[in-house]
Amino acid sequence: WNMKEVTDAVKGGYWPNALSRAVFGGGRTPTALNTIDYVTMSSTGDAADFGDLTDTTLVMGPASSFTRGLWGGGETSPRAFIDYVTIMTTGNAADFGDITTGRFSPAGQSNATRGIWSGGGTPSVQNIIDYVQIASLGDATDFGNLSVARMYVGGGSSPTRALTEGGLAPSAVNTIDFIEIASTGNAQDFGDLINSLDGRAGGAASSTRLFTAGGTGPYPTTVESIEMASTGNSIDFGDISAGRGRIGATSNSVRGLFGGGYTGAGVFDTIDYISIANGGQSTDFGDLSVARDSANGVSNSHGGLNEGNQGVVDTT
Repeated sequence: WNMKEVTDAVKGGYWPNALSRAVFGGGRTPTALNTIDYVTMSSTGDAADFGDLTDTTLVMGPASSFTRGLWGGGETSPRAFIDYVTIMTTGNAADFGDITTGRFSPAGQSNATRGIWSGGGTPSVQNIIDYVQIASLGDATDFGNLSVARMYVGGGSSPTRALTEGGLAPSAVNTIDFIEIASTGNAQDFGDLINSLDGRAGGAASSTRLFTAGGTGPYPTTVESIEMASTGNSIDFGDISAGRGRIGATSNSVRGLFGGGYTGAGVFDTIDYISIANGGQSTDFGDLSVARDSANGVSNSHGGLNEGNQGVVDTT
């Protein structure tokens, strides 16, 4: 790269984000935690301490831009708070605002401008979709409704679409919904997962593919893949190292990371990663700083953020 090429790449939004981070917030051991830890996704190794959430909670909805990581909702209350951090620093989370209805286990989705929370429980199942402008602190605004009210849902996004997968409604479903992030309105049917499972973890995505791993009862190892630009059912992509539910997940558009989780035997500290281009069996990345389930992952380079490149943020 010469200086002109670097300048053009930065201005054009295709300069690689080599120091991209995955940040995992909250969880339980089985006690609820306020732990935040992080890894650099281009390498491997154990997570380091980042700071603390504003309170102890779990099963939040994660969303993030190039600079900020947000967690909305949570299982303690049910919680309406949105916490946020600046991803490339370390320190404690601060208050961002509130989601429209306090609830736990919504799906979290985002692109460079909007953070979205879909579904959840109060403890009754909800079809709510709400959103914030990530660059500005404040409360969420109504977006529309899911096609099926449900909680313990997974999700992820491309720069244009947000997908919500599976969940309890009140029994486990294989439903996949989608919305166009730049608009508002109700979700539309996308297709079906291979398995009807709750406790899913989506959010490991490139700009074109969304990956979902694990789930509760019978704790499958399957990683499912969806092409987000079209509609249709998911396909088998590969496997994680051990079947478990309530896994935290995020990506840098090259690797998909899956951290922690739960089975009847206890909680995990394992972080697995998959190669988004190749599929197959996951590889060991390292360990979370604290073994736990329901630790939700955000990053500054996931598939909703211009294929993980540094990107120019659209503020319109």
